[in-house]
Amino acid sequence: MAKTVLKQIVDEAGGVYRSIMNRRKPKMKLPVRALNNVRYTPKVGYFQLTGKQKERTLTVNTVKTFAQTLKMMSLSKDLIEQDDIASKREAYYISKNWGDAMFTEQPESDTVMDDVEAMFAVNREQLGFIPEEKGGEVAGRLVVVDRDEKGKPLRIDCTRFGSGAYSIPISVEHLKFESKARFILAIETAGMFQRLVKHNYWKLANCVLVSMGGVPTRACRRFVRRLADSLKIPVYAFVDGDPYGITNIYRTLKVGSGNAAHVNKFFCVPQAHFLGVTPQDVVDYKLPTHPLKDVDVKRARDALKNDPFIRHHKEWVAALKQMIEMGVRVEQQAFAMYGLNYVIEKYLPEKLRRPKRFLP
Repeated sequence: MAKTVLKQIVDEAGGVYRSIMNRRKPKMKLPVRALNNVRYTPKVGYFQLTGKQKERTLTVNTVKTFAQTLKMMSLSKDLIEQDDIASKREAYYISKNWGDAMFTEQPESDTVMDDVEAMFAVNREQLGFIPEEKGGEVAGRLVVVDRDEKGKPLRIDCTRFGSGAYSIPISVEHLKFESKARFILAIETAGMFQRLVKHNYWKLANCVLVSMGGVPTRACRRFVRRLADSLKIPVYAFVDGDPYGITNIYRTLKVGSGNAAHVNKFFCVPQAHFLGVTPQDVVDYKLPTHPLKDVDVKRARDALKNDPFIRHHKEWVAALKQMIEMGVRVEQQAFAMYGLNYVIEKYLPEKLRRPKRFLP
């Protein structure tokens, strides 16, 4: 794969060079990374690009961004050839040696890196760039087979971390898995994850627990995807009952995002289903709630109008409309009203008896 990516970089740079030598304005074509440039079909299971492209042409106004794009491609080429890596933060600081092409702030660097990734339709790790954040945490009935420094298999038992958990590494492609778990429970908040770990919920339910820590990182999503594919078991998402939890955290886990549609096939988990917390749970369990904020209502209405995944599933349309009508949002921790372990003793067992009722 490295040779293929390297050839793509060289070919693209060569095209720019030839245009300049022939006194033509050089251009680079990139896919439009936005929700209005994706489609969703259940058979595929994730957001796909529809084909809209934008051109980056060398002009007086675009010379800096054009140069930064080429320099980022050059940095990637060096990393691949040297079998090395650079974090997103390191890439930003490397640009300080690029003279007038250097980045002022890291968001500029991240955007150009994403553009290069989209241009070649690969993930940034294949370009030699790695994220700063860790991938999430795992506990339960799972053995992860990693490699030691000599390349020998290293078996990591996720039931033997005591009150802690196994940390998902940045790169998960080489990992193998051994497990007889029934399902994977992906959890939004670290607090709820820790409660389930503390009381060995994974033993009671025979499952694998994964802490997403908010919007799951790429490494976390890729880990869950590979784990689910390998074990051929379902993935259930347990997040807050609010528009952000539904349209940002869960939707990103299941079908990806418009901004990263060019790599969604690697990082989404189409087999995921939404366990809760649902608007109907608020009614059924008489949960304490918080009023929806203006930003919550806007996010929900935007999803109903523009999100291909939400619009496709009438169950999600109904759920978001119910949430807007109720005017409330609910947190995972709301079940503590009935006791700290109510979620373990009552809520999860009741929901898991009826997985066919889970939202898509």
